[in-house]
Amino acid sequence: MVDEVKLIEIKEDIQADNRLVAENLRQEMSRQKTFLINLMSSPGSGKTSTIISTVEALKGDLSFAVIEADIDSKLDAEKVAARGIKAVQLKTGGFCHLDASMVSKGLQEVDFARFDVVIIENVGNLVCPAEFDTGAIMNAMILSVPEGDDKPLKYPLMFSVCDVLLINKIDYLEFSDFDMLAVKQRVLGLNPRIRIYEISAKTGEGIDVWASWLKQTVDRFVRS
Repeated sequence: MVDEVKLIEIKEDIQADNRLVAENLRQEMSRQKTFLINLMSSPGSGKTSTIISTVEALKGDLSFAVIEADIDSKLDAEKVAARGIKAVQLKTGGFCHLDASMVSKGLQEVDFARFDVVIIENVGNLVCPAEFDTGAIMNAMILSVPEGDDKPLKYPLMFSVCDVLLINKIDYLEFSDFDMLAVKQRVLGLNPRIRIYEISAKTGEGIDVWASWLKQTVDRFVRS
């Protein structure tokens, strides 16, 4: 007689373990008063350029380090480091996301307690990164104008888990049929609490407004 086959939910176990690591990491960041941001988006949306523009806007107000994640490259870390920003590259070796354990390793390398803010530049992907808790205090994402205004309909989870949406490359608006109003309605329908900022990392438009809000948020976190 054949024994009954037992089903083991591997993904569920992995997620449970990751949530525990993530919560412990969040508590440690809160004790050290270091604000950890998980920045997600599709490839080519302008994550690295937005990070550099944000750090430049807050130079003298907050100190930053960056954890870069790529499947097989260190180009972004080199680009950030060339601007005088502390950076470490995590090579995921095929994984399309970061989890809390990977982030912990990166934090150790940048000596995170020395900085007010650490930004994680997650792997370029609108699917997997949204499923894994990195231990961040805040989840943020970028949607660039050239990607189109339909992405909230195609990738609802990503927009649902984020605290902030940066709509980047608004300097392309006049050359596209991107519907800003439709995007905002779709996103707010998924996530009414999300904050939305229109920016251009290339021209600097809107960066000051986003950076000002970020500074206020970090200041509140430090005082809490």
